[in-house]
Amino acid sequence: MKNIMEIKFSALSENESFARVTVGAFVAQLDPTMDELTEIKTVVSEAVTNSIIHGYDNNPEGMIYISVTLEQDVIHLTIRDEGIGIPNLEEARQPLFTTKPELERSGMGFTIMENFMDEVKVVTEPSVGTTIYLTKHLSKSKALCN
Repeated sequence: MKNIMEIKFSALSENESFARVTVGAFVAQLDPTMDELTEIKTVVSEAVTNSIIHGYDNNPEGMIYISVTLEQDVIHLTIRDEGIGIPNLEEARQPLFTTKPELERSGMGFTIMENFMDEVKVVTEPSVGTTIYLTKHLSKSKALCN
C-alpha cells in the first residue's frame, strides 16, 4: 500500500524542527529502527536548513515543500525550494564546502544525506530552486532481499 504526505511551510529556521518531527511521525508507521528514524530526521534537518540558509538566504517569505511517499518498507522523500539554486552542484557536494563560512557552517549536508540515504538525487537551477530526491530502504526490506 502506498501512503503519501505533503507539507508546505515558510522558510523560517524555527520550522526546521517542525519538518523533522512531522516527517519522523509519518515515517514511524513503517516501524523503522531508532537509527533509521534518526537518520531520516537528520537528513530532513540538513535539507531544510540548506533551503533556508542557502536557497532563500534566510528570507522567511520563501516556501519549502516536502513530500513523503511510503511504499512497503521504502521511503521516498522530496524536499524542494524555489530559492536561488546551486551555482556549482559538484562543488557544493564536496565535503566541507560551504558558501557561508561566517555562519560556521560545516559543509557536510550533502555528505550526511549521501551516507544516511540509499539514493540521493539533486536537481537545481539558478533562480529557480533546488529539489532533493531521497530514498531509504528500511533494514527489514533489506533483510528480505538477502
